[in-house]
Amino acid sequence: MFENCKGGWTADLGNGSYKNPILFADYSDPDAIRVGDDFFMTASSFTYFPGLPILHSKDLVNWELVNYAVKKLPYDCYNVPQHGKGVWAPAIRYHDGWFFITFPTPDEGLFVVKTQDPFGEWSDVIIHKEAKGWIDPCPFWDDDGKAYVVRAVARSRSGLKSQLFLHQMSPDGEKLLDDGVLIYDGRVQNPTIEGPKMYKRNGWYYIFSPAGGVKCGWQVVLRSRNIYGPYEHKIVLHQGETLINGPHQGALIDMENGESWFLHFRDCDGYGRMTYLEPAHWTDDGWIEMGVDIDGDKIGEPVDTYKKPVSGCEIKLPKRDDDFKKGLGLQWQWQAHADNKFYDITDKGLRLNSIPVGGKGYLTDAPNLLSQLMQSPNFTMATKVDLSLKDGDKAGVCITGGSFFALRVENEGGKYYLSQANYFYDGNDHPEEISERKEIDLSDSIYLRINVEYAYRKLFFGLKDFYNPDKEYSGLVCGVSFSYSKDGETYEKFGTDVEYQVSKKAWVGGRCGIFCINTKETEGGYADFEYVRFS
Repeated sequence: MFENCKGGWTADLGNGSYKNPILFADYSDPDAIRVGDDFFMTASSFTYFPGLPILHSKDLVNWELVNYAVKKLPYDCYNVPQHGKGVWAPAIRYHDGWFFITFPTPDEGLFVVKTQDPFGEWSDVIIHKEAKGWIDPCPFWDDDGKAYVVRAVARSRSGLKSQLFLHQMSPDGEKLLDDGVLIYDGRVQNPTIEGPKMYKRNGWYYIFSPAGGVKCGWQVVLRSRNIYGPYEHKIVLHQGETLINGPHQGALIDMENGESWFLHFRDCDGYGRMTYLEPAHWTDDGWIEMGVDIDGDKIGEPVDTYKKPVSGCEIKLPKRDDDFKKGLGLQWQWQAHADNKFYDITDKGLRLNSIPVGGKGYLTDAPNLLSQLMQSPNFTMATKVDLSLKDGDKAGVCITGGSFFALRVENEGGKYYLSQANYFYDGNDHPEEISERKEIDLSDSIYLRINVEYAYRKLFFGLKDFYNPDKEYSGLVCGVSFSYSKDGETYEKFGTDVEYQVSKKAWVGGRCGIFCINTKETEGGYADFEYVRFS
């Protein structure tokens, strides 16, 4: 599957075709639109800020991260990490010269941000409705000028699931006007239906939604002549005999030339939820078909490769490296609301200031943990660090996402130690594990390195497939190991190899991080990161 991928992941094959995934990165719950010749995508960002990434493309295959739409949420609780909470599945739309993104936070409610320039400043977060367990809102403007929002519910917060509700919305997109009407109950035929996206075509109202669960579900399309229903349904895309699980929620893109395409995500375990692109076409009876019907059951399956929607565009790779000479690159996010005290840019590069961490002093609780998405199956991340640590300070590199595996330097009573720490975030109170720890001389810089390698396995996840409970699901193993060097040339392996396991309490895949924290609730020192490089 991904065994032969070396270096950065390139979806564009350079011959007029592309391979899936188009984004080998955890852009979860993607939604996208076309505005003229431009495509814009956004995705969930959970407890990481700035949030709501804005990606831009000219061909639906080569994407570039160009902005974020949310600097902070209007709740102080996000000044510290809130794993599994924060910005969930958004929907992006363009209406009357404005770009809108509606999104939920599952514990607070529904929100919207808007702008006339997606590359520039977005509005402050506007509260649509404060409510617990309302998720996945999508705005829709009808031909008569009336506006609506369709949304789902999260059982973990509201006690309800598998139901879709429709609200009236003010035409400016800023307010919900009612408490919503139940328009579809999927508990019998489409359990766990969520992530609705509403469209209108030839007098039909369509709702595209995933159902059945993230790993073992399918794409269903609902349609009705009346926006309030009743809705008939049809399954249009499923895993079939492929290895592409889900396939889960995404976005319909209608092209100017009449073609249609569908973006969705696939759960790739430790690597997160990656974005796939499927061909789609409308049939004479007003339904849409997605992917390719490989097994003849009249339901499409995801493709591995296909012709590109638009030819002749520049091949682009995601930005990962950073020498910090121009400040922080867009690829970086904090684990909570950003604070100016977290860092400085100096002539040495990025200075991370040691910030006291509450709780047990673990990285899970560190708002100033700085990380970026993994962008390829196999890679090495390396950095050079000059350390000026005080007692209780810890600084280093990690793979994180609620859980963490870290290689760090610690100052304990004036002595320096190198250690590997492992922690699985499951919401329970348990200590981190130390795989190896030794005292070191820290008179000079130290070079720290993370190596990530991909492996594939077949697993039965114990999840019930609504149609085929004996189906097996693909598992992607994200293997992590560490090494260090005193000269940047000769590296010594340190600690033990580990498999990064996704925490369902956090809902994100692994992320590459750097940090400098203090575990004794005192003002600490700092760590100067000269660069971060991937190979």
